[in-house]
Amino acid sequence: MTKLFGKWDLSNVQVRDLGLKAYICLTPRYLPHSGGRHEHRPFGKAKVCIVERLINKMMRPGKNGGKKALAMSIVENAFEIINLKTGENPIQVLVRALENAAPKEEITRITYGGIIYPQSVDPSPQRRLDLALRFITEGARMASFGSNKPIDECLADEIIMAANNDPKSYSIQKREEIERIAMSAR
Repeated sequence: MTKLFGKWDLSNVQVRDLGLKAYICLTPRYLPHSGGRHEHRPFGKAKVCIVERLINKMMRPGKNGGKKALAMSIVENAFEIINLKTGENPIQVLVRALENAAPKEEITRITYGGIIYPQSVDPSPQRRLDLALRFITEGARMASFGSNKPIDECLADEIIMAANNDPKSYSIQKREEIERIAMSAR
């Protein structure tokens, strides 16, 4: 049986959100590195392992931009910390965090006769997952910037707080902000 990083089993991870189930890929592989084989296919990123998508989001422009090996070691260390703190499979904790951080409603701008007004819409499951990944990695990056705490600890803390639906989590705050604005634009 293939385990992620040789440590964690992906076969018993449960996805509770039925909308995200088709887009959270949990195919077993040892190393989450596809080499961009999904790039030119429509909806190809739905077939990429969710851990690799998290690693790719960690490679934002700036300190870690383009350094996949560094981002992979950050995520692996964060998973070790999650396992030590919670005693659970870190991929299951990540999936729960993504389900909790994904917004169920957002706004778009409608132009009607030269007047622009916001309109509440339901985002697609792919966009919900993309936003959740962005919020989690942004929260970890912002928490580690200017502090003595390394980014792998910040990423682990952000994932654990988002999995527990903690209101102190950056990703949960962003989700609630987006949903509150969308509620006012109904």
